[in-house]
Amino acid sequence: MYEYLTLPDETLITHSDIIQRNGVRSVKLHFERPTENGFDGATCFLPFYEWKVYEGKYSELEIANFNFFLSCNLKLIYELAESGGLENA
Repeated sequence: MYEYLTLPDETLITHSDIIQRNGVRSVKLHFERPTENGFDGATCFLPFYEWKVYEGKYSELEIANFNFFLSCNLKLIYELAESGGLENA
């Protein structure tokens, strides 16, 4: 996983290389934010915006905001996933 961005609330967003999922070029993104009791964590698979919240809690509004953010950054995320992350772009 490659670091993509840290948001003001300290949510760290990382992404994978291009992966094949059911014959579709996909990217796995991981969202993690520190909390008083550990972390909030979620995973999203592009291009279908498939979410799995697996630790802590992200609200529906936060997931909707992440979806908007991802849709605005989709092309760049795929380019970085193809090139091996921001450091290799």
